[in-house]
Amino acid sequence: MTQITNHKYYDLEERTFLFAVRVKNFIKVLPKNMVNFEITKQLMRSAGSIGANYIEANESLSKKDFVMRTKICKKETKETRYWLRLLDCPIKNCKEKETLIQESIEFAKIFGSILEKCK
Repeated sequence: MTQITNHKYYDLEERTFLFAVRVKNFIKVLPKNMVNFEITKQLMRSAGSIGANYIEANESLSKKDFVMRTKICKKETKETRYWLRLLDCPIKNCKEKETLIQESIEFAKIFGSILEKCK
């Protein structure tokens, strides 16, 4: 895996996978209450879907399919950010929450850039 100077990876499949792992680990340390339970279910689905759809995009058989899958990646990224923002989070975990939100913002920009280049 290749790294660039700001420690972000060129390999977007691996980066989206590691993001989903980080979300999963973040969810494990959150308070177990009814509100967080429902939000974290949605959060884990959308966070995992980003990478899964990017893998599908890379395996697409046509440009149209690639664009559609990449649009889904961007949509799932925005949904993940929404669930992260809605989540109740103890003070000690807020830094990780903000880091995950920032990563989702970067993913949205990356997928937006990919879509722009496909036009």
